[in-house]
Amino acid sequence: MSEPVRDVPITGEPIRLGQFLKLAGLAEDGSHAKDLLDAEEVTVNGELETRRGRQLSDGDVVAVGPERGRVTLVS
Repeated sequence: MSEPVRDVPITGEPIRLGQFLKLAGLAEDGSHAKDLLDAEEVTVNGELETRRGRQLSDGDVVAVGPERGRVTLVS
């Protein structure tokens, strides 16, 4: 079973997937984010994603293995 989805607040949208992976703690740094994407270990809303520049919006759920983070727009 997957971990619960953790809300990750952002102040402006859209946010790029590579940035979100770092912000959510799903990747240690940009290089790690690239490695995860290249290894096809990242999904967005349940679909495999390999583009670091993919634009995410409020409510999108990003997963790396069992860990999941939801983009949560705050004002």
